[in-house]
Amino acid sequence: MSSASASSVPSTQTTAPVPSASLPSPREEASGLVPVTELLHGVALATEVVQESVEALDATAVRAPSLLPGWSRAHVITHLARNADALVNLLTWAKTGVEHPAYASRADRDADIEEGANRPLQLLRADLDSACLRFAAAAEALTPSAWNAEISPPAGASIPAHRVPFLRLRELWFHLVDLNVGTGFGDLPPERLEAFVDDAVCVLRTHDDAPPLRLVVELPDGRQRTWEVAAGGASPDEVRGSAADVLAWLTGRHDGTGLIGTTPELPDWA
Repeated sequence: MSSASASSVPSTQTTAPVPSASLPSPREEASGLVPVTELLHGVALATEVVQESVEALDATAVRAPSLLPGWSRAHVITHLARNADALVNLLTWAKTGVEHPAYASRADRDADIEEGANRPLQLLRADLDSACLRFAAAAEALTPSAWNAEISPPAGASIPAHRVPFLRLRELWFHLVDLNVGTGFGDLPPERLEAFVDDAVCVLRTHDDAPPLRLVVELPDGRQRTWEVAAGGASPDEVRGSAADVLAWLTGRHDGTGLIGTTPELPDWA
């Protein structure tokens, strides 16, 4: 893992104040174990790790390929900035009650990333830093009632606004891996992996072409948890592995080598 790893940043660091709301996060929504404040502290930590990794790049390295097909590291950095702004739009929707979509359109989103990726490294860094600060400020401005407002992300059904911090947390850690700077899924904060696997399974279940699948996952705390994707009534393939390895496979970042069992072809991660 690079020097900008999760373990290199003290857990007390934050990039901006976080709100006092205490609403459930997406992973523990039913039980309410993790409040919005805790997730936003996690976003602040992940933001600092990403910023340190970007700061370590030079003008040549930022043009090198990322782990995402067709994207350089500059594309990933630009995407992270535009994702922050997209989520600010959703938080503005929650705050005002006026519909404010994340992106004008998918085509506009893709064009913004392609155009932005061509900028000099200094501008890429400044754009990312500014977008992250805008997200932190928008989150800080939300009241507890606004965190409960229903909004619509770019894909999927409407969600309460208090799911937005998890969406940002997922983007930051996953795309840090995609930057190809020495960080893998095994380097992500272990306390986040179960939630990320749970979320990835939920995404997989939304695909009509998802294969029937049973996942037996070894979690970082020593527990074992099973997830099932039942499609078409067929007998599921059973796949076993660590949370990090399963997550890398589910999100299309790894071919499943090292997992135990038959790994069926998965739909594209989206």
